[in-house]
Amino acid sequence: MALTQSEKRTIRYASVGIAIYLALFGGWKVWGWLSQKRTEYNQLIAQGQKLKTEVQPFADQSAVVKKLMDDFHFDPAMLTTNTLVADATAAIQKAAMSGGLQPGPVRESAGRSANKALATIQFEGAGQVASVMAFLQRLPTLGFPLLVDSVQIGSDPMRPGQMKLTITVIVLDFDQWKNQEASHA
Repeated sequence: MALTQSEKRTIRYASVGIAIYLALFGGWKVWGWLSQKRTEYNQLIAQGQKLKTEVQPFADQSAVVKKLMDDFHFDPAMLTTNTLVADATAAIQKAAMSGGLQPGPVRESAGRSANKALATIQFEGAGQVASVMAFLQRLPTLGFPLLVDSVQIGSDPMRPGQMKLTITVIVLDFDQWKNQEASHA
């Protein structure tokens, strides 16, 4: 059955009208969906900027702590209270020997919890002035929470040109320092 020109024109107008209707209706749905996605994206951007401003002070502190850890070769996560004093004593003796200092007697005593000290180590050694100074310079970078309490340097009458060193080092109890509430002063 053949369609007349008038029917063909009506079908064309109807198909164009239906296409326009579907485009408008579909476009409206797409526009709404895109608007919703844009709103969600803007909310995510706002949350990200809020988190960035909240984290920024911690990033600065983290950078300072990282620098201190690198400078002093100190990693608190690697410390175990059970072997801390023995490891610190061994590190002190090793640093002394590697610097040319002859280690003498080492005495360890229990620290006072009021001072947040785990132990006190008294180390004696003898060597050239350069060796003694190099040892004292290397002491803070051993990787342990050490605090030099006293240093006594004198000449060794038995060996000319040699210095005698007696040093008292406090091994800090890192767990007590960690659990201390921050000062708000």
